[in-house]
Amino acid sequence: MQQAADAQARVTYGHWVGGAERAASSRATFPSYNPTTGTVWGDFALGDAADVDSAVAAAKAAFGKWKAMSPTRRGRLLMRWADAIHANAETIGRIETSQNGKLLNEMVLQARIVPDWLYYYGGLADKVEGRVIPLDRTSVLNYTLREPLGVVGVIMPWNSPLFLTIMAVAPALAAGNTVVIKPSEVTPASVIEAARLAEEAGIPPGVVNVVTGDRATGEALVDHPDVAKVAFTGGVEAGRAIGTRAAARFAHFTLELGGKSANIVFPDADIRQAEAGLLAGIFAAAGQTCVAGSRALVHRKVRDDLLEVLSKRAAGIKIGDPLDPSTQMGPVASKGQLEKDESMVNRALADGAELIFGGKRANPPGFPDGYFFSPTILANVAPDSFIAQNEVFGPVLSVIPFEDEEEAVALANGTPFGLAAGVWTLDIRRAHRVARQLQAGTVWINMYRAMSFNSPFGGYKSSGIGRQNGIEAIDQYLQTKSVWCELSDDVQDPFVMRS
Repeated sequence: MQQAADAQARVTYGHWVGGAERAASSRATFPSYNPTTGTVWGDFALGDAADVDSAVAAAKAAFGKWKAMSPTRRGRLLMRWADAIHANAETIGRIETSQNGKLLNEMVLQARIVPDWLYYYGGLADKVEGRVIPLDRTSVLNYTLREPLGVVGVIMPWNSPLFLTIMAVAPALAAGNTVVIKPSEVTPASVIEAARLAEEAGIPPGVVNVVTGDRATGEALVDHPDVAKVAFTGGVEAGRAIGTRAAARFAHFTLELGGKSANIVFPDADIRQAEAGLLAGIFAAAGQTCVAGSRALVHRKVRDDLLEVLSKRAAGIKIGDPLDPSTQMGPVASKGQLEKDESMVNRALADGAELIFGGKRANPPGFPDGYFFSPTILANVAPDSFIAQNEVFGPVLSVIPFEDEEEAVALANGTPFGLAAGVWTLDIRRAHRVARQLQAGTVWINMYRAMSFNSPFGGYKSSGIGRQNGIEAIDQYLQTKSVWCELSDDVQDPFVMRS
């Protein structure tokens, strides 16, 4: 790996295509910034349509060999890649912290659990099976084959760069596809490093390719005629544009989009558990997660007490250098995200919300130019206000009271999103009753922000199309072929119809 772990050393990366590092065809580059210091961290190749075409060609050339390889062998190579990532987890985590500002402990932990996805889908690679169809015509053998799609374009965000990338790449590769990855321009480095490790582990060159760049680079990948499927994680508007472009040429797509997840606290909840769940749901990772519990729906009986506790806890969160083990919240990932946090809070206040805590930049000593924003709690938030209906993707919690179960469900379902929700209650009947009524792809009961490689994840409504994780995910990188074979010697008269 490059000495990218050193946050002070400015590094340079090219694309990773067909087993080699390549400069952009135009020789253009773009900078990536360290959000903790606000200074340039590295320079990356700025990909254009020609670079995308080169990467797709490499993936297409490798597809035949990868598809023809025995599924068991493919699975074993994914497991070897998992071992290589685990051995380099510390370095990968440090790279990601230096690019997105999330806590080093969290980024290293993510790098250490990424292999679980590769182990799981490596194990599933040789479990992909067709079926024999029982027909009335017993002389005919009809069976199905499950075959890969081809080249998959993978476009991923900056908040958990390698983790989210592997969630898409692992099932795609296990199914026999090859990939071209376009990481976020905010955090491209760890994905390039992982692609290098894939080939060191024995995965053939061209199976995993990375092209870095901006929105135009991603659009070129989506529009490429040899890309059979696009897997995208990111914002709703970008997802809508990608889905429209892919559908125009009948390409497959999976979209994991944003959320405005409700964390619902009933009066019979364990308040200490709920308090911890609300804090983790919005202030962990500085709110930069698609499942952030950004709306706290709190029963009026416990609203005031919970607000008081949450504001005290928010005031005690230690903001600082994410490389420091004692830091509890680092900066947001980019200057643009910092400005968005500020503008959305200011708009909420103009709309009548009450600021309970935070709402401003919060640069710690020694980091005057970093992208730090304080944990923020807003009360008296109108359910139909802009802040309650739109994703912030920052450490901003909107507290909305409710009177009864029916109102809580209506409020929770009252946005265009449906990614996740939390339910806090000790009434087991209510817990499952509410879970069934919530329009969300994931519902946590008396817990929050949990995920596993073998449990499906995805959204309802504007939060996405398709599922990641679990057996369902590998199915979305396969297509079904029906094969018919007449086994008898009979000659059927084409003008005589059989029932």
